[in-house]
Amino acid sequence: MMLPKNRFKAALKDGRQQIGLWNSIPGSLTAEMLATCGYDWVVIDTEHALTDIPDTLPMLQAMAPYRTAPVVRPASNDKVLIKRLLDFGAQTLLIPYVQNADEARAAVEAIRYAPRGLRGVAGMMRASVFQTVPDYHRKAEDELCLILQIETAEAVDRIAEIAAVDGVDALFIGPADLAASMGHVGNMAHPDVVAMVERAIHAIVDAGLPAGILTTDLEFARRCIEWGTTFTAVGIDMVLLAQSARALSARFREE
Repeated sequence: MMLPKNRFKAALKDGRQQIGLWNSIPGSLTAEMLATCGYDWVVIDTEHALTDIPDTLPMLQAMAPYRTAPVVRPASNDKVLIKRLLDFGAQTLLIPYVQNADEARAAVEAIRYAPRGLRGVAGMMRASVFQTVPDYHRKAEDELCLILQIETAEAVDRIAEIAAVDGVDALFIGPADLAASMGHVGNMAHPDVVAMVERAIHAIVDAGLPAGILTTDLEFARRCIEWGTTFTAVGIDMVLLAQSARALSARFREE
């Protein structure tokens, strides 16, 4: 067996715009359904969702037949959580709340085997296609994609040093926490926050890395793409479900 190719990582390297969606509703059926909806990537979120580490395995399996790339967000920058997700076969990880180069290096070490890193070695696991990929442990890093989240004004100031850490593939702006760190919690549309997001995108691009963001404001998403994001998440499954259900209810109550 060949090591599975990470099409999402290749697309980022090529600079091709990748439109994504957030998966916060746990379960393999939801993950599979979202994989049929035409998005380039879907985040399986274990930080702000009910989904936990064991839940991610059947969700990854459900998405495997489709072209939509799964991106898994662990709850924190924790080497044990990261190790387990990688062993399950996750190839792209989104690490939350990275503040500086030291924390970036810790994330890189967590995805690399010794002597370059600290990832624990297992043999019989889904990631190695159950020991059928020759030299998996030597080759694995080639197809892993490590994305770090920039979520505070302090982290924006340190984008250049974070981006310079070897092994970081992309940086992703978290606008909700960024707004909170600036004293505008819950107000991502505040002009100062918008300006900070624009500054962050330009800084990431100037540092030579792909820039990403999540926003459910479609006009703002288009502005972010104009500023330079190349992987842009434009919706959240639970939000879309609530909006559609409320709109349908309202239509019939108005008649």
